[in-house]
Amino acid sequence: MFRIQRLANGKTNFRLIGRMNAENVPELQAQLDEEEEDRQVILDLEDLTLVDRDAVRFLGHCEVEGIQLTNCPAYIREWIERERSARPVGVRPKHSATAEAHGTGE
Repeated sequence: MFRIQRLANGKTNFRLIGRMNAENVPELQAQLDEEEEDRQVILDLEDLTLVDRDAVRFLGHCEVEGIQLTNCPAYIREWIERERSARPVGVRPKHSATAEAHGTGE
């Protein structure tokens, strides 16, 4: 099960809880899209217990777009770095609604 808790106090903090997979990416993307562009967004990964490759790619893309990842488990951080080094610069994750919304998707 995957849950998102949103907290706002000058910054917007999304606490991701549980197992995140490709099916959850659009839900998180929709919530991120609702945020004001000038507001700092943080994804707290402390309670994220399991991720799949699509989720890792999405989280890596979020970080490239300026979203801060906090409390990132070591295995997720390492996986993001491996995915980043394996993908050419500028290639966006398959499920990135942000890329599609800005006309930069694949």
